Amino acid sequence: MKLSDLAGRPFTYAEVGATAGRLPEGYHHVRLSSPIGTGRGRFEQAGAAVLRYGMLRGAGLRVAATTEVAEVGTDVLGKLGPFAAPCRVVYVVDEPNRRGFAYGSLPGHAVSGEEMFGCATTPPTTRCTPRSWHSPGRRRGGARSARPSRR
Repeated sequence: MKLSDLAGRPFTYAEVGATAGRLPEGYHHVRLSSPIGTGRGRFEQAGAAVLRYGMLRGAGLRVAATTEVAEVGTDVLGKLGPFAAPCRVVYVVDEPNRRGFAYGSLPGHAVSGEEMFGCATTPPTTRCTPRSWHSPGRRRGGARSARPSRR
């Protein structure tokens, strides 16, 4: 699978954007919040890394995307070994104390659902705040182990 193959593919689920609010019933949910440092500088560093797919890279994925920085409509192809995870960015958060994005699964992905990768600060603490939901009965480690990468 190539990044160029993703254009025009539909999402594999109906609840597009649901990681922004209440996670939909009937799916496996992951909600995490882990401190990653203190100070405004750490938040700015983490926020920039998240928006450049750093949490994915930090989880060990090779990432190809149609934009360098996440924006709505960006196609993203994550690869872990021979496995491909085709997704599209559904929203971006770029607020004074929160940064991140969510993407949803496209055909060819192992699960159906959505993941949000983010960081937030309540001074002085900056936290990594991934959350996701995906089709029941299937587990994945991405959001569980994701941390902003320094790349």
